[in-house]
Amino acid sequence: MSHIRRLAHLAAHLGAGDAPSSIGGEQGAAPTAADDGAGPSLSAAACAAASRGGEWHQQCFAFEPGRLLLGQVAIVTGAGGGIGRAAAILFAHQGAHVVVSDLDAEKSQATVDFILNSSGSAISVPGDITDPAFPARLVRAAVDQFGMINILVNNAGFTWDGMAHKMGEKQWQAMLDVHCTAPFRLVQAAAPHMREAAKREMQAGGRPRPRCILNVSSVSGVHGSVGQLNYSTAKAGVVGFTKSLAREWGPFGIRCNCLTYGYINTRLVQSKDRGATIEVAGERVKLGIPQTDGAAAAMKQQIALGRVGAPEEAAGAMLLLASPYASYITGQSLEVTGGGWL
Repeated sequence: MSHIRRLAHLAAHLGAGDAPSSIGGEQGAAPTAADDGAGPSLSAAACAAASRGGEWHQQCFAFEPGRLLLGQVAIVTGAGGGIGRAAAILFAHQGAHVVVSDLDAEKSQATVDFILNSSGSAISVPGDITDPAFPARLVRAAVDQFGMINILVNNAGFTWDGMAHKMGEKQWQAMLDVHCTAPFRLVQAAAPHMREAAKREMQAGGRPRPRCILNVSSVSGVHGSVGQLNYSTAKAGVVGFTKSLAREWGPFGIRCNCLTYGYINTRLVQSKDRGATIEVAGERVKLGIPQTDGAAAAMKQQIALGRVGAPEEAAGAMLLLASPYASYITGQSLEVTGGGWL
C-alpha cells in the first residue's frame, strides 16, 4: 500500500468529512492521472486531517511489519540469560537498539554478540544493578551511544528462599534491593531522558515519542508462595510501583506496565540440583526449586495449558506491551501464566 493510500485511510479514521469519497475520488472511481497508479488522490480536507494526525500516524500505524520497535532504544536488565536475554534478542529483531545489562559480563556480551551476528544493534553494559551508582552509569552509556531511551525493562532479579521464621535480615533486604530499589533508581536516572524529554516535546507542540517502562513481577507477588515471603513481598511491591508510576508519567505519554510471570523455564524454577547460584554480598545463593518435595510437579498441575512457558514466550508478552499495539495500555499487570493460578 502506498504512503498516499495509508494517509487516506488515516484521514478516514480521523473522521475527515469527505474522506470516504476522497479515496479514489467518487465512490468506485479509478485513480487520477496524478496518482501514477500508486494510489488515490486526497481532497484538501482529507490531507488536512491526515496532517493533523501525522505524528500519531507515525507512532502507531506506519511501522514496518516485523519491525515494531524500529529505531527505538531499549535498556534490558538481567539480559545475560532467561527472559531478559530472550527479550533483548526479540527487541533487536524488531528493530530496536538494545542496551544489554547483566551482573555477569561474559553473559551480557554473549547476548550482544548474538544480536550483532544477527545484524542487530546492541551494546553491553554489565554491572550490579543493586549498586547505587550503577543505574546512572547504565543510563549514561545508553544515551551516549544511542542518544535517547524509549523502553526501560526492569527485569533483573533472583530468588533467595527461606521460611519466614528462619529468614535473616540480609536475605529479606536483598529481595527488596534488587526488585524494588534498583528499578526505582533506574527510573530516577532515566527520568531526564524519558519524562523530561517527553515534556519538552509536548511543550514544543507535538506528541511525545513512544516511551514505556516494563517491570517484572511474579505470581508469588499476587498469590503468595511458601518459602518466599521476601520475594513475594518485593514482587507485590512491583505491581504498586507500576501503577503509581503509570499515574505519574502517563500525562507525558509514558506507559508503565508489569509482567506477572508464572512458571517460565529459567534457572529460578529449574532444579536446585543443577547447581545454579548467584553471589550476593559475598554469599553464594542457590537458585531453583527443590524437586524432591514435589513442588515442581504441583506447580505444573496448576497450569491450564499443561506445560511450562519458554523464555521466548515470556519475552513475547514484553514485546506486546512495548509495541504500538499497546499504545493505550498502561498501569496494568499482565499475568503470563499459561492459564495457571486462575
